[in-house]
Amino acid sequence: MKKAVNQSILIFILNGVSILAILFMAYSNLRYRSVNQDLNQAYEDRFALTYNANRFMNGSAYLTNEVRAFASTGNQEHYDNYWNEINTLKNRDYGLEAMQEIGITELEQSMIDEMSSISNNLVPLEEEAMNQVQAGKREEAIAYVYGEEYKAAITKINALKEEFLADLDGRTQMEIDQLVHKNDQIEIMMIAALAVVVIMQLLNMVEVRRRILRPVIAVKNQMGQIAQGNLSAEFRLRPDTSEIGTLVQSIYETKGELKKYITDIDDKLAQMAEGKMDLTIGNDYRGEFLPIQNAMRQILESLNDALSHIDLVAGRVSEESKRMATGAQTLSNGTSQQAAAVQELTASIQELSRQVDNTSEDAADAQNSSEEAVRQLQICNEKMAELTRAMEDISRSSNEIGGIIKTIQDISLQTNILALNASVEAARAGTAGKGFAVVAGEVQSLANKSAVSAQDITELIEGSMRLVEQGNALSADTTKALAEGVHGAQKSTQLVERIASSAQQQSESLKELTQGMELIADVVQTNALTAEESATSAEGLYDHAQELKHSVQRFKIRS
Repeated sequence: MKKAVNQSILIFILNGVSILAILFMAYSNLRYRSVNQDLNQAYEDRFALTYNANRFMNGSAYLTNEVRAFASTGNQEHYDNYWNEINTLKNRDYGLEAMQEIGITELEQSMIDEMSSISNNLVPLEEEAMNQVQAGKREEAIAYVYGEEYKAAITKINALKEEFLADLDGRTQMEIDQLVHKNDQIEIMMIAALAVVVIMQLLNMVEVRRRILRPVIAVKNQMGQIAQGNLSAEFRLRPDTSEIGTLVQSIYETKGELKKYITDIDDKLAQMAEGKMDLTIGNDYRGEFLPIQNAMRQILESLNDALSHIDLVAGRVSEESKRMATGAQTLSNGTSQQAAAVQELTASIQELSRQVDNTSEDAADAQNSSEEAVRQLQICNEKMAELTRAMEDISRSSNEIGGIIKTIQDISLQTNILALNASVEAARAGTAGKGFAVVAGEVQSLANKSAVSAQDITELIEGSMRLVEQGNALSADTTKALAEGVHGAQKSTQLVERIASSAQQQSESLKELTQGMELIADVVQTNALTAEESATSAEGLYDHAQELKHSVQRFKIRS
């Protein structure tokens, strides 16, 4: 097998280099931050040193200016400013302490000491000059502060100041430049480490794609072909000692084993198809294919047993089919005779059924006629009941009219009495009551006529009431007679209904009997046909049993 570097080792190397580069980047980043902090601190220290150096020097210059101003003007304010700087502000002292705290070189310290010494030496002289001003000797004081000795001291201080500032600026700028250079170097190293990481990852991607993804895709496609049963598909990968190469070798071995098993199974099945059942199945299958080999062995055993049993049974079936054919022929003849007898009985039952159907129809017609008569009698009975109620209403109305006539008679009597009273009053009135007497006479005449008419009406109503009572009696007798007629018609209807129901049940029973006989006839006919078919089938079964026996004898089975 071809030697090759394992994919895992190559990827481990590439990833290891990337991790080291990333760790170096992290360390460089920490260094960069540290140097950046140092650089910021250097900028701050430079600014603080310059500020405090100027503070120190400006303090000295301030004292000189205030002394000269006081000597020139004699203004007390300049005197106070001088001693305020000496005793309170102390810019020189504070500036020197701040610079020493930040850190200065020995040369810078010596220059500061020299400037301090010169300045301190001038203080007593400046004090003396201010005292002369206060004593009124301003010219002497001015001569001193503007004299050559004082100027020389100030000039020397200024020269030292410029030298100190130049040295301080150069030193701090050099420290800053060194830190900036170191920062640039760290940035370059970080960029280089990032480039290494990028290159390693690109190489990793290329190698993974070339040595893992493409082979895995090819393996996947090949396994898909194997899953579809295609063991002869082209497979261009070649095995080697790498992980993918080992997998490829396993696929080749799998395909070889599968082909071996398939070839052996195909050969065994082809021999079995040719009738060779005395084969021997070996024990060279492995793993999950071992059950297939055992199954083939069991199939051969089962087929040998089954074919032997089939040969034995075929002989028995042949003998039994002969006897079945004879019995089936006899059964066919008997069922034919039964079918003829059943057909004659069915015809007789059908004729009886038609006669019963006619009787049932007549009974149904009688039932309908009886029901119609009952319905008409019930209508008559209802009409008579309505007539009776009408007669009762007329009788009640007559009674009410009698009451009304009695009322009219009472009114007529009262009117007559009233007319008599009116006549009496008219007679009393004499001539003035003549017109009223005429009216009273007319009213009395009308009352008399009303009484006569009421008497006539009373006689007529009493005659009507007697006739109504006779009508009520007649309608009651008629209603009773109709009720008895309805009751008798209902009994007749019930009897006819029972007769019709019985005839209907007999008709339905005969129909069911007819259907049963027809079914029996069909069954007998079917039995006859089945018996004939059984006889034919028995003969065919005998022939098939012979053919089966010859077919079984084609197989070469174990003894």
